[in-house]
Amino acid sequence: MKVRTRSSAIIGALFLAVTLPLTLTTASASASASADGSSAQVVLTEVARAQGPSAGAAGPDGKVWIAERAGTVRILGDYGLGDPVLDISDETTTDGERGLLGVAFDPEFAHFYISYTDLEGTSTIDEFAVADGQLQPDTRRTVLTQEQPYPNHNGGDIKFGPDGYLYIAFGDGGSGGDPHGNGQNLDTLLGKILRIDPTGGEPYAIPSDNPFVAQDGAKDEIWAYGLRNPWRFSFDAGTGDLLIGDVGQSEWEEIDWAPASSKGGENYGWSSMEGNHPFRGGTEPANHVPPVHEYDRSGLGCSVTGGFVYRGEAIADLAGSYVYSDYCDGTLRTLRIEDGAVTEEGDLGVEGGEVISFVEAGDGELYVLAIGGAVSRLDRA
Repeated sequence: MKVRTRSSAIIGALFLAVTLPLTLTTASASASASADGSSAQVVLTEVARAQGPSAGAAGPDGKVWIAERAGTVRILGDYGLGDPVLDISDETTTDGERGLLGVAFDPEFAHFYISYTDLEGTSTIDEFAVADGQLQPDTRRTVLTQEQPYPNHNGGDIKFGPDGYLYIAFGDGGSGGDPHGNGQNLDTLLGKILRIDPTGGEPYAIPSDNPFVAQDGAKDEIWAYGLRNPWRFSFDAGTGDLLIGDVGQSEWEEIDWAPASSKGGENYGWSSMEGNHPFRGGTEPANHVPPVHEYDRSGLGCSVTGGFVYRGEAIADLAGSYVYSDYCDGTLRTLRIEDGAVTEEGDLGVEGGEVISFVEAGDGELYVLAIGGAVSRLDRA
C-alpha cells in the first residue's frame, strides 16, 4: 500500500463492452406531480472531478470519502477532492468489472472497510483502524475473501446495517445466465447478500441469528440469495429497510426491498427468475420474493444503479423517496414505497451521465458518481 496520485483514466465501462459517451448535465427540473409522480425541483451540482469514481461513504467530521475504481480513496472538501489517503492501485485491476468497488465506515468511525478485487480477481474485504479521523495503515487486515470465476458480476458493495453488522453484496460469479447456478445455491457466497460481524471474531464472527446458521449445505454468512449482480444496495436511514438494485441479464432490471423487521433468508429468484419473469424456462421458486419494482430494458436503460431513500433536509419534496438511476440511461428517478409496495414513480428530470453509484452523506444529502469523473451533489433548484 502506498499513497500517490494516479493520473491515468479508467478505460472501459463497468457493465458494457464499449464505453458510452459521458453526457453529464447540470440542470434543474421543475417536475410536476401529476406528470411524473414527483414534485421535487432539483439540480445536480458538480462539486469535484475524480478518476473513475466508483463508491463512497460518509466519514468522520461530516466528510464524504470517495473511492476511485483504480484503487485510490480521496476525501471531498470545500475545494474538491484531496490527495489520496489510500492507494491500493498496485493490488487491483480494472479489467472487466473489477477494481475498488466499495467502501464503508462502521457506525463509530472506528474502522474503515474496502471491498476490491485483487490481481487474481478474488473479491477481498479489508479493514483499517481509524484514529482521529485518519486511517492507520499498520492495522490493515483481511476480513473475508471470495474467489470469482469470471471478471464480471463481482458485486462489491458493502454497508453497515442498522444492527451494526457489515453487509456484503456478491454477484453470481459472472459470465452470463449464471452457468454454475450460484444464485440458488446456498453452498456458495456468490449471488448473495452476506451479514457478518467483522470485529467479533478472527477474521470475523457470524451473527447467531443469521437465517442459515447451522443449516446443512448452507453458508452461515448468507443473509439473502437469488441475486445476479446486486451492484448497489442501501438501508433507509429513516426506517432501516433494505433496498437492492440487482442488475438484470437481458430484459429486466429490478429493485428488491426488505423491511427492517426482516429476519433474512429472502430468495430474490435469480437465476430461475429475472424480475417477475421466469428466466430461460425456469420455474418460479415457491419462496420467491418478487421485486418491489422492475423495468424493461427496452425503454429505460441496461443496468440499474441502486441509490438511497432521501432523508436530507435540503429538498423537502424529495423526503422519503428512493432515488436511483441506470448506468446506460443516467436519468435520476424516484420511487415511493409503502408497506413493500410502490405507491408512486417519479422522474427528477436531471441526467447524471453514466451513473455508477450514489453516496449518502452524514447529513442525509445525496451525491451522484459518474464513471467519467463527475462527483455531483443533488440540490434543491
